[in-house]
Amino acid sequence: MGIWLASASQRRAQILDDRFGPIHIEALPDVDETPPSGSVPSQVLAICRRKSDAVPSNHGFQAVVVADTMLEDPDDPNVAIGKAEDELSAASMIKRLSGRRHQVWSATGVQICGDWTFFVESAVVQIDELTVDEIAHLIRSGSWKGKAGSYDLAGEMGEHAKLVDGDELAVLGFAPSALRLLD
Repeated sequence: MGIWLASASQRRAQILDDRFGPIHIEALPDVDETPPSGSVPSQVLAICRRKSDAVPSNHGFQAVVVADTMLEDPDDPNVAIGKAEDELSAASMIKRLSGRRHQVWSATGVQICGDWTFFVESAVVQIDELTVDEIAHLIRSGSWKGKAGSYDLAGEMGEHAKLVDGDELAVLGFAPSALRLLD
């Protein structure tokens, strides 16, 4: 059997499907995604490793992929900005990022032949200064749901944000080197 994406992320599934053909998508049971202390890169890697630990050893796939993405607070490199739980927290996150640059970190684990390899990579994104109406539109669109930092660079926020440095894949949910390993 081919590649199992152990994630509920439709964005990640689409990226892998476009690149490698049909894949198996099945989210893992509840994995603790509480960030540990430390830098954002170490936090995102720790959560990615927790996800890999939840993959059963007898899965039967040639490759398994797990991933996690976090934004680094523009004011504190040890604080991660995760996913919003509701519209109010999403609006607050987007307002915090408005008119600013921030770093996005993605960790990806790839298991091939029973061995895990992990990658952590980042990219820098600049978000335009957003008006109240633009923030309201982003919230109403629902594009913030399930997204780190409450935005989707490939979605509605794409009109207001640009990649400044790094690979877009790191913003969309994968460490780019991990996908090169699967090529």
